[in-house]
Amino acid sequence: MIRVLLADDEAMIRAGVRAIVQSDPGIEVVAEAADGRQAVELVLSHRPDVVLLDIRMPRMDGLAACAEILRVAPGTRVVILTTFGEDAYISQALWDGASGFLLKAGDPRELIAGVHAVADGGAYLSPRVARQVIDRFGGGRAAKEAAAAARLAALTDRERDVLALVGAGLSNADIAARLFLVEGTVKSYVSAILSRLGLRNRVQAAVLAHEAGLVEDSAR
Repeated sequence: MIRVLLADDEAMIRAGVRAIVQSDPGIEVVAEAADGRQAVELVLSHRPDVVLLDIRMPRMDGLAACAEILRVAPGTRVVILTTFGEDAYISQALWDGASGFLLKAGDPRELIAGVHAVADGGAYLSPRVARQVIDRFGGGRAAKEAAAAARLAALTDRERDVLALVGAGLSNADIAARLFLVEGTVKSYVSAILSRLGLRNRVQAAVLAHEAGLVEDSAR
């Protein structure tokens, strides 16, 4: 059972998110917070596996709450719930270590898939959020794709395969099944990819995979 904490200052949004995630029998909502400070306090008392965290909240915003949650409960994974127009906030949360980014107005199936992916140790980027983050870094898409592709030149073909699936939000177990590898081998590949490319976490790896067009290529 995946234990989830919801944090949003709008009660109707929380009710909607709760209804969606609890439609999956493998997910349980253990607590709800109406602001960032309460979210941190409830994380300490409930120790959820995943926090679904709004950005704009009173007392402590989602960015500060994300950083604090990851500091006091490093085993908890944070998924940012966002809207269009918040790209600056998204990129900040990315560098703070959030494991996923989802649109509030997105497909409900993405919300459930995202919770499962990050709970399993993966990263999850809504495709539209990924494009929003990439576009924030400036320059044309072709230029960014070429720059990202050049960074990936240091990877082996198998490492590129793994990176593409990280970008698609798959966990180590899912990647192992897809590539007919053992999970420990996939973990070693991911660690090597992060080290070789100078990346801090799987979300940064996922963004780079999207920039380089690996995710689109793997879906063909």
